[in-house]
Amino acid sequence: MSDTPRRALSSLRSQRWLAGDGMRPFSHRQRLQQRGQDRDAFLGRPVIAIVNTWSDLSPCHAHLRERAQSAREGVLQAGGYPVELPALSLGEVMVKPTTMLYRNLLAMEAEELLRSHPVDGAVLLGGCDKTTPGLIMGALSMGIPAIYVPAGPMLNDRYRGERVGAGTHTRKFYDEYMAGNVTPDEWIRLEQRMTRSPGTCNTMGTASTMTAIAEAMGFTLPGASSIPAMDSSHPRLAWASGRRIVDMVWEDLTPSRVVTPDAIANAVVVYLALGGSTNAAIHLLAMAGRAGVPLTLDDLEAAAKRIPVLANLFPSGDKLMEDYHYAGGLRALLNEIRPHLKLDALTVNGRTLGENIAGARNEDPEIIRTASNPVAANGALAVLRGNLCPDGAVMKPAAASPHLMKHRGRALVFESAADMARRIHDPALDVDENTVLVLRHAGPVGAPGMPEWGNLPIPKKLLERGVRDMVRISDARMSGTHYGTCVLHVAPEAAVGGPLALVQTGDLIELDVEARRLHLAIDEAELAKRRAAWRAPERPYSRGFARLYIDHVTQANRGCDLDFLMGTEPTPEPPIY
Repeated sequence: MSDTPRRALSSLRSQRWLAGDGMRPFSHRQRLQQRGQDRDAFLGRPVIAIVNTWSDLSPCHAHLRERAQSAREGVLQAGGYPVELPALSLGEVMVKPTTMLYRNLLAMEAEELLRSHPVDGAVLLGGCDKTTPGLIMGALSMGIPAIYVPAGPMLNDRYRGERVGAGTHTRKFYDEYMAGNVTPDEWIRLEQRMTRSPGTCNTMGTASTMTAIAEAMGFTLPGASSIPAMDSSHPRLAWASGRRIVDMVWEDLTPSRVVTPDAIANAVVVYLALGGSTNAAIHLLAMAGRAGVPLTLDDLEAAAKRIPVLANLFPSGDKLMEDYHYAGGLRALLNEIRPHLKLDALTVNGRTLGENIAGARNEDPEIIRTASNPVAANGALAVLRGNLCPDGAVMKPAAASPHLMKHRGRALVFESAADMARRIHDPALDVDENTVLVLRHAGPVGAPGMPEWGNLPIPKKLLERGVRDMVRISDARMSGTHYGTCVLHVAPEAAVGGPLALVQTGDLIELDVEARRLHLAIDEAELAKRRAAWRAPERPYSRGFARLYIDHVTQANRGCDLDFLMGTEPTPEPPIY
């Protein structure tokens, strides 16, 4: 327990449900005792929700049942009363058309789970890509004390003496398989071994980027984001988080005290120093919006020009998360970038970020580089502007090909992912290594949900000739585990009439990353003619969450949140009569 003054028991939310002699509190206490517990188990104690995104179809979270039990034990030992609440499990790969469609649904569910139940604080269990921003967005909007427990990365594999993990290597080996350089038997062996334990992708993909951001903004205990899922430290982390949340409730340490402008600034710096996923550009904007902290793509671009990539991790480097953890993890990386950090920012353990990283050691400067020896000096993020993306587009220079950083090529347009899948490997496709592949109708409204289709496949006939990268442009996202010269998040998207909708096969497109420019080489009169002839595509969803999403989602440059969920406008507490 810290020296912070302890709140009165009567001030806890749960007391509105449980205290008093009326019929309602009587019935609430009665139902809790229906579980076979005495009233002393919960009366006079903070009630702690353990919000769990476990699912049989989310192998990243396969161990979270056990971690929920560890968190429960920590809550009990600290004098709280734990209650587990299941939440939407957003496992990448399995969920279609994309987990991004449902990030905001998880945020809504987390917020309403906490609001509608008699809970005083929350332990949030997640880790796979969209679960981190979804849970944190919901907790920010709800406003009660909350602490995040990342699922942790999976273990490494080996193939022909090389470290192998998920995502990045899947794309790499698939290209070699398509080119005939990996046999069918080897392909099956890779399928069976590459992901050999529970846990999130072990590259610096979206999952690890977002859990590191959560730690950097003070939402986890120190060191939480890199602990492997199967390490014995991981259940101890869950246990310690369960203990800590009880004190956070007594201290009234709410998310608004933690996720401040300084915390968001620290998150941005860490994102860039890690060479993190381009998806984080969207999630950071959304989380900052929920916290009431102004943040724009231009802010991210300005920071990217200052912060070199220091984490030697796939896809920007050649190591994996297990190696990074042994090297010292995020605490060691934070020490390398201390001059860029707001060290006085408060974190969930009641200490400042500076206090949390004091004494951290970099055990392997080859994995966690110094500023004088960066993995990439050209940055983790470039925000492009031009007549193709007036509201911005992003790319990851550190994971792109240097020879394509300035490029002019003829567009080859795909109207949809289905169109692309049907034609991309056709031997008769009119394409060469200088062609600019363009995919549209893959954005927030167009897909819907902005799937990770932005890493357009290289045509098979080019793979067979040794081509491994091309300029690719879309209003989609790209998996944080992937790589290549991919321009993403083009805004406004094609489905709402953005300029991407006007591109025709054969048009010349100019990319100049150093100048931060993306330009369609068509005169304004021709563009105006095409714009006048444009008609919005038919929207196939007439009901359900997809309809709600399409009607209210913002564009990528604003975080793809639902417009009515943005900001810090409070929602009234539920009446109890």
